[in-house]
Amino acid sequence: MKNELKEYASGFKLTHLFMILGALLIGASIIAQAFLTVEIVNKVFVNKTSFEEIVPFLISLLLVLMLRPFLSYLMGRAGVTMAASVKQRLRQALFDKFSREALLTSHQGQSGQKVSVILDAVDEIDAYYSKYIPQVFKTAVIPIFILMAVSTQHIETGLIMMVTAPFIPLFYIIIGIRTQKKSEEKIEQMTVFSGRFLDTIQGLTTLNLFQKSKKYRAIIEESSLNYRDATIEVLKVAFVSSLMLELISMLSIGIIALEIGLRLIVFNSMSFATAFFLLILAPEFYLSLKELGSAFHTGRGSMSAMRKISEELRRENEEVRWGDCLIRSEEPPKITLKNVSYQYSDSQFALSSVNFKIEPYSKTAIIGRSGSGKSTLLNIIAGLLPPQQGEITINDDPLTSIKEESWFSQISYISQSPYLFTGTIAENICIGSKNVSQAEMEEAAEKAGISAFVASLEEGYETIIGESGRGLSGGEKQRMALARAFLKKPTVILFDEPTTGLDLYTEKVLQTALNSLSENATMIIVAHRLHTIRKADHIIVVDQGKVMTEGTDNSLYESSELYRQMVSAQAEEVIL
Repeated sequence: MKNELKEYASGFKLTHLFMILGALLIGASIIAQAFLTVEIVNKVFVNKTSFEEIVPFLISLLLVLMLRPFLSYLMGRAGVTMAASVKQRLRQALFDKFSREALLTSHQGQSGQKVSVILDAVDEIDAYYSKYIPQVFKTAVIPIFILMAVSTQHIETGLIMMVTAPFIPLFYIIIGIRTQKKSEEKIEQMTVFSGRFLDTIQGLTTLNLFQKSKKYRAIIEESSLNYRDATIEVLKVAFVSSLMLELISMLSIGIIALEIGLRLIVFNSMSFATAFFLLILAPEFYLSLKELGSAFHTGRGSMSAMRKISEELRRENEEVRWGDCLIRSEEPPKITLKNVSYQYSDSQFALSSVNFKIEPYSKTAIIGRSGSGKSTLLNIIAGLLPPQQGEITINDDPLTSIKEESWFSQISYISQSPYLFTGTIAENICIGSKNVSQAEMEEAAEKAGISAFVASLEEGYETIIGESGRGLSGGEKQRMALARAFLKKPTVILFDEPTTGLDLYTEKVLQTALNSLSENATMIIVAHRLHTIRKADHIIVVDQGKVMTEGTDNSLYESSELYRQMVSAQAEEVIL
C-alpha cells in the first residue's frame, strides 16, 4: 500500500521541492547554530573576549534559532496541506464509489463500517503526508550535512557516526513490520465496532421491544474491548520502539562523547572548540534519525489504513453499464424484458428467463407470494440491478445503450418506505427536481394529498422533519414521495407495494393520487393487496422467480389456479 500512498503524493511536486529547500536550510541552520554557539562560548570563557565583541554573534544566533522552528513549521504546514488534499480526494472517491453502487451492492456490509472507512480510515493516512514525508526529506538532508561538518573537523567521529547510524533505521524497519500488522488489526476492529454500534443504535427500538438490548449491549462491549486491546497493542509497540531508539542513540552519543573526552583530556589531541562543536552536532545527527523512526512507525499505520481504503475502492461493484443514447421524454416508452435472469450470490433464489412487454400509458401490476421475486424484478426494470442474462429494451433500444441521466430523469421509484432526509418538508419534496417554484411545489403537494397536513403545521412547508422522516406516519411519507413524483413528472412510475401497512382511508387517498399520476405515465406496481390492482391493464403473476402467467383480472381468474388461490386467500383475510 506504500506505493499507492506514494502515487497520491507524486502529484505534489512543488510541495516536494519546497520541502527539499526547507530541509537544506534547516541543515544549514543547525550547522550555523552549532558554530555560533561554539564561537560565543569559546570567546567568552576561553579567550575572555568582551561582551561588545560577541554581540554580532548573539544576534546571528538569535536569528538562526528563530529560522529553524519557522522552517520546520512551514514544512509541517505543507505536509498538512498535502494530507488534506489527499484525504479529500480519497473521501470523494469513496463517496463516488458508494453512490455509483447498484442497489444490491449498496446493501452489502454495514453502514457503520462504510462510515468508518470514509472518516476514520482516511484520517489514519494523515500522518503519512503530514509527518512521515516531511521527516523523510529532513532525514535525507540533515544527517548528511552534519556528517560532512563533523568529518571536516574530526574524521574519526564521522566514522563512528557512519558505523552506528544504520542500527537505528534497521531497528525501526523490523519494528515497523510488526507495527503494520498491529495497525491492520486495529483498523479492522475499529470498522467492526463502528458497524455494530451504528447498527445497534438504528435498531434500538426493535431491540427494546424484543428485550434483546442487554444481549446487544454485550456485543457492543465486546467489540469495544477488542478495539481497545488492538489500540493498546499498537501503543505498546510504539513505546518499545521509542525506548529502543532512545537507547541506541544514547549509546551512540556516549561512544562519541567517550572518544572525544579521551582525545581532549587524556591524549590532549583536540581543541576545546572542536570537541564542543562535535558534541553539539552529535545529538542533532541521531535526533533526525530518531524522528524518522517515529514517523516511520506512524507511516506504517497509514499503510494499514490505505490497504482498507484500497480494498473498498477495488471491491467489485454490481452495476448497470450505461450508454450515450437519449430517450424521448414526450411520452412513456415501451419496455420489453427478453429472457432476463438474475441470481443473488448469497441465496438460492433466482429470476429465470423472464419475458414480457409493458406498453406506454399502461398500468401493469406484478403480483406473487412473498419472496417470489417481485421487488427484484422491479429493481431490474428500474436499472438498479443488472440482468445477468438477457436484456431490457426501451423503445427497442437496449437499456445499456441509454445514458444513465436520461433514463433516471424519466422514472420515479416509490418504495414501501420512502427515505426522507433531515430538512424541511419543501426540501424533501423538491429533492429530485431543479428550478422549482413555490407554486409548483405546493401544486404537487396538493395532488399528492399532503397539502392539508402541511397547512396544519405551524411552520408549513418549512417544518423540519427528522432523519428517515421521523415524526411522520407511513401514509404521510408515501404522500411526500408521491409529491416528489408529481413535481418530477416522470414517464415511468414504479411502486413497490405502496399501500402495505396503511389504513383504508390513507390507502384510498393514495389510490386517488396514483390514478391522477398515472394519466400521463406508464405505471408498474408491485402489489400485496390485490384489490388495489384488479383494474390494471396488465397483471403479471410471478412465483419462485418465474413468470407463471399474465393477463387481465378476468382472464387470469378464469385461466390461472394460482391467481384464484391468491385472490381467495386475500378475500378470506378481509372477512377474518
